[in-house]
Amino acid sequence: QVRLVESGGGLVQPGGSLRLSCAASGFTFSSLGMNWYRQAPGKERELVATISSAGGDTDYADSVKGRFTISRDNAKNTVYLQMNSLKPEDTAMYYCNAPRRGAWGQGTQVTVSS
Repeated sequence: QVRLVESGGGLVQPGGSLRLSCAASGFTFSSLGMNWYRQAPGKERELVATISSAGGDTDYADSVKGRFTISRDNAKNTVYLQMNSLKPEDTAMYYCNAPRRGAWGQGTQVTVSS
């Protein structure tokens, strides 16, 4: 059974940092690219970052370039999203996605507010 479980969200002040984690199980994690998406209330789900299976290729939405970093540890079946210099507009539910398996996690809430 394919499973993705996100963690690490929370409330942080503007300018702060958070690291999200997504633990994967039920498939060969090291063979698949992974994505992080986010969805703010009343907005469409947005692709934030993507990483190749081995981790050598990454890409980011323009809105987070230079502030967010996606990485993975294939030995731990985990993908991460390091978020720095957070802004109120980063407030959203963040989801992990394995596109080739059509799998989504339950999401973790990130709220950036003073």
